[in-house]
Amino acid sequence: MLHLILFLVFGAICVAGAVNLLVQRHPISSALSLVVVMASLAVEYLLLGAEFVAAVQVIVYAGAVMVLFVFVIMLLNAGEEELTKGSSVAMVIGVPGVLAGGLLVAWVLIRRSGQSAVALGALPGYPKTIGWLLFHEFLLPFELTSVLVLIAILGAVFLAAKPDTPPSPEGRKG
Repeated sequence: MLHLILFLVFGAICVAGAVNLLVQRHPISSALSLVVVMASLAVEYLLLGAEFVAAVQVIVYAGAVMVLFVFVIMLLNAGEEELTKGSSVAMVIGVPGVLAGGLLVAWVLIRRSGQSAVALGALPGYPKTIGWLLFHEFLLPFELTSVLVLIAILGAVFLAAKPDTPPSPEGRKG
């Protein structure tokens, strides 16, 4: 019973952090809300018995990726966002889409709630096996992802750089 209560509490924290991420006007506050979402997801993984995934969630996403996000936000010197009225297409398609998705999730949860649960830690997936797959079988996608992150950093640096302007004729002495 305690696991269920903790799961629901951290699920609510995750949803609240996600809503806060969307509501915030300052990008740094949004990034910190994303850290809350990722940390609460790590706790959810712990409660499900996936300790390795929880550790990866904290180290890779809440650690490295968020440092990268904050670095890019600071590099671009992004200020507060301006509020706009929004798109009418997003309201026409988005609101019914969210409602349909929510109803679908509720229907699946209600339909599957009577089935037996898997015992804690009964699923296969030792860290050694996961490491072998990551660094042998899936090495190319892993390295391509790191190159993609590097390209994103270089793109942010390029966008943040001020263009060189030639000196004006009034500034020359001669």
